[in-house]
Amino acid sequence: MSGGQVQLVDLVKSFGEVTAVDGVTLDVPGGEFFSLLGPSGCGKTTTLRLIAGFEQPTEGRILLDGQDMVQTPPHRRNVNTVFQNYALFPFLSVQDNVSFGLRYKDMPKQEVKRRVADALALVRLEGMGKRRPSQLSGGQQQRVALARALVLGPAVLLLDEPLGALDAKLRKALQIELKALQETVGITFIYVTHDQEEALTMSDRIAVMSNGRVEQVGSPSEVYEEPANAYVADFLGVSNLMAAQADGRTSEGRCRVRLGQFELAAARGHTDARGEVKVTIRPERVQLEAFGSSGENRLPGMVQRVVYVGSTVQLIVTLAPGQTLQASVQNQGGALAFDQGTPVSVFLPSDALRVLRSEGSELDGDLPQ
Repeated sequence: MSGGQVQLVDLVKSFGEVTAVDGVTLDVPGGEFFSLLGPSGCGKTTTLRLIAGFEQPTEGRILLDGQDMVQTPPHRRNVNTVFQNYALFPFLSVQDNVSFGLRYKDMPKQEVKRRVADALALVRLEGMGKRRPSQLSGGQQQRVALARALVLGPAVLLLDEPLGALDAKLRKALQIELKALQETVGITFIYVTHDQEEALTMSDRIAVMSNGRVEQVGSPSEVYEEPANAYVADFLGVSNLMAAQADGRTSEGRCRVRLGQFELAAARGHTDARGEVKVTIRPERVQLEAFGSSGENRLPGMVQRVVYVGSTVQLIVTLAPGQTLQASVQNQGGALAFDQGTPVSVFLPSDALRVLRSEGSELDGDLPQ
């Protein structure tokens, strides 16, 4: 399906003295699964409502396939919205819920019937058209809401935390289904969530938001592996974020950083920074070795806590300089080599250690020659 490109240009939305959306510029190509990710109050839902036409922007433009939609009312925009509460009519059957939007189109009854049947088949609800919403599970109700939105053939589908009311196991299953559905219909999905796993699992690209602004846009691997700043690193997944001193870039292109009296080499991020910085490493990249192991980027530490979470074991380790970090060890079914209170050597590989500038840091190029 062609079309479905959404462009937001310097979008601002203020409610009195509060600016909910503060200069957001985004370009979402047609057919992409794009997520707006951030905590409550970051402006992601307001951004979605602006695209839908439920709110009017204070400033900026909203383009759908190159056409400015700011003055176009919601019902004339070729977009549809699926809400968290689904908003199904309890007194109508599944079939009538799905066909509700088609009532206002000049369409033969047989065509309506065919499109409803196709939409229900798409979300795997064949044979359930006669049921009422109260006779369906939460996951089935969510599929009805999707079918009702898709039956109108929108260029863009907007989804406002549609899995938020479901239990954890069902959410995980529907994440895969929703991405597969988007690939099948081929239309643009713009998905709002505060759940990092949802965004990482389903999205082609993610915009991480904070205080009405976009902090970073990229693929799931980019925003996870290459966070633009400390906020993104800390918000997206579990991140070990530690204060350090940077001494600039070495001849090998790595950054010298100090945690207390220990010097480390970091190969990722702002490797030309000097002064106060943050260094970050994901728990799965932290390696624990026998105490006393020597070599680059190794620090002594002590295991403070062991947390069994099924597929992995999380170890909370206090480093000799005083910082606390988390290491994630795959559960191999045997006894864990490190118990609470065990002294260890903590290896932080340089290619996994990322430098993030803070307000007090400078770049090598900014310093006097």
